[in-house]
Amino acid sequence: MLKCVLATFALAGCLSAAINFDAERKLWILSTSTSSYVLGINERNELQTVYWGAPITRAADFAAARSTPDRSSFDPSATRTREEYPAWGGTRFSEPALKITRADGNRDVVLIFKDHQIDGDSLTIRLKDIKDDIVVSLLYRLHNGIIEKSSKIDNGTKQDLNIESAQSGVWSMPPGEGYRLTYVMGRWGSEWQLLREPIQTGMKVIESRRGITSHQNNPWFMIDDGEASEEHGRVWFGALAWSGSWRLTIEQTPYQQVRVTGGYNPFDFGMLLKPGESLSTPAFYGGFSDRGFGGASRTLHRFERESIFPGSRLRPILYNSWEATTFNVDEPGQKALAAKAAALGVELFVIDDGWFGARSNDRAGLGDWVVNKKKFPNDLQPLIAEVNRLGMDFGLWVEPEMVNRDSNLFRAHPDWVMNFPDRPRSELRNQLILNLARPEVKAYVFEVLDRLASTYNLRYFKWDMNRAFSEPGWAGVANQKSIWIDYVSSYYDILDRLRAKHPTLEIEGCSGGGGRIDLGVLKRVDEVWPSDNTEAFDRLKIQEGFSYAYAPKVMSAWVTDVPNMNRRSVPLQFRFLVAMQGALGIGANLNKWSDADLAFAKKMIELDKQIRPVVQTGALYRLLSPRSGDLTATQYVAEDGAQALLFAFLHSQQFNLPAPSIRLAGLDAKAVYSLKFLDGRVIEYSGAYLMSQGLELSLRGDYDSALIVLTRK
Repeated sequence: MLKCVLATFALAGCLSAAINFDAERKLWILSTSTSSYVLGINERNELQTVYWGAPITRAADFAAARSTPDRSSFDPSATRTREEYPAWGGTRFSEPALKITRADGNRDVVLIFKDHQIDGDSLTIRLKDIKDDIVVSLLYRLHNGIIEKSSKIDNGTKQDLNIESAQSGVWSMPPGEGYRLTYVMGRWGSEWQLLREPIQTGMKVIESRRGITSHQNNPWFMIDDGEASEEHGRVWFGALAWSGSWRLTIEQTPYQQVRVTGGYNPFDFGMLLKPGESLSTPAFYGGFSDRGFGGASRTLHRFERESIFPGSRLRPILYNSWEATTFNVDEPGQKALAAKAAALGVELFVIDDGWFGARSNDRAGLGDWVVNKKKFPNDLQPLIAEVNRLGMDFGLWVEPEMVNRDSNLFRAHPDWVMNFPDRPRSELRNQLILNLARPEVKAYVFEVLDRLASTYNLRYFKWDMNRAFSEPGWAGVANQKSIWIDYVSSYYDILDRLRAKHPTLEIEGCSGGGGRIDLGVLKRVDEVWPSDNTEAFDRLKIQEGFSYAYAPKVMSAWVTDVPNMNRRSVPLQFRFLVAMQGALGIGANLNKWSDADLAFAKKMIELDKQIRPVVQTGALYRLLSPRSGDLTATQYVAEDGAQALLFAFLHSQQFNLPAPSIRLAGLDAKAVYSLKFLDGRVIEYSGAYLMSQGLELSLRGDYDSALIVLTRK
């Protein structure tokens, strides 16, 4: 007799999702609006991945889980079976999700099914070692189109356990050939460079060992079946919510089985669990799209808006005074810039580095978060009052995790710096990193930020971090390797406490650009700074790579002066339109702008206020990539479909050839749309025409650009 336990619930904007347990087949079917995920218990009582892909909700379609037979003594069943959470033990030779050394030296762990519990949108499956009381609880939670995985390891034994690898979960593709991996790589000033390559037999590791998410890689992936395009084909994807050292291992066995294991980076990792203690891993989110890479991104963006940063307001247009003044900030100069910014329609005025301590350059002052009275003899209140009178909110740049040797904080507490005793203390950007894992350091950083937020009428912190970990020692602590987790946990806790105490305070996450961007920090900040490179042409590729994983709403994008990083001068319209594809900011020196520039900027800011709901909450379509030609085009469609935006950028024209036509996407084929151009022209086309024939824009020369606002009639 078939016995089922069914939990069905509604998710915003989608069909009902469900967790269904088929007791006869020992199968769990997890169903979202766009995918199904099936788990089963095989004949050895192991938890096994059965299916991941397009929605299939009929339990009878799936046979009970069965282990894969031995191929030879060198390819045993335990290695070939698609275990959901394999520990290192028995005859397993693939990447483990868990590796443990007991106090007595025993390192073998074999996990089998213990029990499960369904609670609304959540499923917990508990696995236990075949002998010892080592229990791993696997938590699954359903979101709109997304499945969340994490794990918790409990030490129920009577001896200490050293956890050497603790992964959040494993995502297994359907067996097959020809899979491709899409991911991003980069460096400072060149983050988010998109790569796509065939998955080969063996292991490919994407990771950060730097204590932060890193500029070099990001904990996100897409895998397709080898035939997907931007809007067609099957794509599996995932993202890890962790802002410290992480690792994704993409492994293809010689039997064409592809799996992705992700979680804490096991490099220099070691968490000591005493009897009765536990360790939890970060959330690892996964999803599936049968509408190509674009469909996968839109599913991720919708999930992020609904579940990662729900309820946050539309991002305001900000002005940051760094490029105008660098460290030479003072009250008169900032008031003059504030007046110019307010006249343009700016909503948030931010002072960057240089307002505190002995901060006249980057060699002194970090750690001393008190107002520099030489620069601001009347403190900050008169400036803030003037900014508020002009109709703008006020924000400050901070870098609270860092300290300069030339600071009162370092002179008072040199032991607070992350270091190995009697070893070098390496400086990067003339600064050392405070060990936020230490309770007294964590308390100090929170007190500093809480005091600033309480003393001044602050709406905004730009929280920066301009270096990665080095010499990650922690004097006086037996298990110094816990610093990799404890540091990030303290960072999260400070953010959570600040937001709870100051509910209107907004925070921008920054790490010298894109060094700390992931779903873990995005639960706690309102926007992120994807790169210190604000050069508009470079940003087309940077922003495209960012958009594969993260929603445009949280992407801080500035208009800055030219010539920029590449000594390239790009027209002001081009710069504005590039930045208007995210959360618009102005970082230029307004004192040098002509009257014509200021008038144009005011016009563009007024336009951005009208269209930003579509950019920040709509669906993104990447129509033409900057990686594949001179013409780049992106489109945003409002949630209700009533409005759409087309951004187009021409790098250069040759031989007097016209730019290619642009076919739009995501429109109502039966509807008629009114198209308004920047010069005020208005024409009408049907949705069918725009998606089939497309638009031919009069883009000419070098660095030409266009924005068309489409309104459904």
